Amino acid sequence: MAPPPPSPSMAPPGLIHSTPGPPDACAPLSPPRAAASAAAAASMSGPVTETPSAIQICRIMRPDDANVAGNVHGGTILKMIEEAGAIISTRHCNSQNGERCVAALARVERTDFLSPMCIGEVAHVSAEITYTSRHSVEVQVHVMSENILTGTKKLTNKATLWYVPLSLKNVDKVLEVPPVVYSRQEQEEEGRKRYEAQKLERMETKWRNGDIVQPILNPEPNTVSYSQSSLIHLVGPSDCTLHGFVHGGVTMKLMDEVAGIVAARHCKTNIVTASVDAINFHDKIRKGCVITISGRMTFTSNKSMEIEVLVDADPVVDNLQKRYRAASAFFTYVSLSQEGKPLPVPQLVPETEDEKKRFEDGKGRYLQVKAKRQAQVEPQP
Repeated sequence: MAPPPPSPSMAPPGLIHSTPGPPDACAPLSPPRAAASAAAAASMSGPVTETPSAIQICRIMRPDDANVAGNVHGGTILKMIEEAGAIISTRHCNSQNGERCVAALARVERTDFLSPMCIGEVAHVSAEITYTSRHSVEVQVHVMSENILTGTKKLTNKATLWYVPLSLKNVDKVLEVPPVVYSRQEQEEEGRKRYEAQKLERMETKWRNGDIVQPILNPEPNTVSYSQSSLIHLVGPSDCTLHGFVHGGVTMKLMDEVAGIVAARHCKTNIVTASVDAINFHDKIRKGCVITISGRMTFTSNKSMEIEVLVDADPVVDNLQKRYRAASAFFTYVSLSQEGKPLPVPQLVPETEDEKKRFEDGKGRYLQVKAKRQAQVEPQP
């Protein structure tokens, strides 16, 4: 596939910018553009204001963004994806005169890492609103990498994120989302189906909120306990939104770091993020909380590893609130040689009944994704 034409403009290194109107040519978005609906918004108070239907942020990848092999951390890319989604969704939710709000990340759908990004390349992150319900916004994001020496561009990521608008006056109050119009009726119907599907999946993940990762002394190699890892982080002001709650991108970056440690401990090679299953944000994390991000291996195929990551928040300055589950997700990693070629993964040895059940569940998810990919590449009759 030939690379798209070069971008008409280039931001200085490290500069984040947004461009109203159509996205930059280097990162085309496939979904049709949705604009503010004047007719549907007429019943809402205040005049209708236009908002950009797409934005783009650009940043050059530096050494501290990557691992020792020079591959950019998946968590760094996830954080940029969330920043773009937060900008466009917050801007849209404040496009009407009324109570001001900040869009909070509620869920990230499955995200595949299609191609690695390296130090020195420029990331072009394009975001576009594709559906709105009464209280949520769907944002689709595409990430392109650009080699500024050769001009080569490639698609590295596609992601779908869901946001909810929270009032600046009362963080527990979810505001209504200004509606959008669609060029075709089918777009709204398809968006509603995606909304109902993610809502159901979010409910199904809540039963696992009491599950915890327990340390084991002197574990055997290739077992779950051998590679399981935890990271403890004190939430500071730089991690937070205007509300004083943690940015979703900050949480995702920490989750990816822990998942990477688990994968590296298990196979002892260079590892990269291959995909992230749906990330669900169960509750907000307030500034001053101590969060524990725990990861454990759940399944291995011949060339991939599935790692479950759980985020628990401990409000140490609030004696009335107990520790709670804030987020959860499954990350998939692959092992690479020094030349960047896939390597076989040591097979996980589940020991307890719970570990065996998680292994079978992980195998089911792996086969489901494999079947879906095969269906996409097979020619239609």
